[in-house]
Amino acid sequence: MNTTLAGKVALVTGASSGIGEATALALSAEGALVAVGARRADRLETLVHKAVGEMLALELDVTDQESVRAAVAKTVERFGALDVLVNNAGVMLAGSIAGADTTEWTRMVETNLLGSMYTVHAALPHLLERKGAVVQVSSTSGRIASAASGVYAATKFGITAFSEALRQEVTAQGVRVVVVEPGFVATELADHITDPTMRAAAQQMATSMRTLQPEDIANAVVYAVTQSQHVAVNEILIRPTDQTR
Repeated sequence: MNTTLAGKVALVTGASSGIGEATALALSAEGALVAVGARRADRLETLVHKAVGEMLALELDVTDQESVRAAVAKTVERFGALDVLVNNAGVMLAGSIAGADTTEWTRMVETNLLGSMYTVHAALPHLLERKGAVVQVSSTSGRIASAASGVYAATKFGITAFSEALRQEVTAQGVRVVVVEPGFVATELADHITDPTMRAAAQQMATSMRTLQPEDIANAVVYAVTQSQHVAVNEILIRPTDQTR
């Protein structure tokens, strides 16, 4: 086990699969004490057994402020502090604006955008105390909006805006804010798409390129949070080499 993050405490949301799971394991391998949160609590128990060090499983719904506050409180109660927050929970429900099921819009805004805001709000007092770091997992869709992903892109653009405002508010107090923008990653994210045409298009895109793996993003997170305290890696854009936009 590496000890780069020995004595540090991290909370990772959306940790039941994909980028969240890989990031939790990577932070654990670096010596961090890690709390992992997700709605699918059964998967978290499996994840805990894969960890190198101590890991705490928390049932967490980021759209519920009480659930968020409880998860942060349990993390601090168990480990005594909070140094790193990785806001990873998210859903991608692609589809055209015309004829859309707007309940899917609400779900994306509540999970991707408001959920990350709620978690920052709950964690921030502890992060300020420890001069910690906030890692916001965004997307290339937070830079370039595309047809059939307008609302998803809007949530990711929103994360970028919120993160920059947050950075300006807390950087002088030693808290670093990192926005990680992955391109196409081999995760379950596209499986959430309810539109059969859009789901098929996402699957076709995945087979057309050498996609990123969750571990590629986890490595970027570890890189950002293990820099010297005077170094703030504010933004990391990571695309598959084969991805053109």
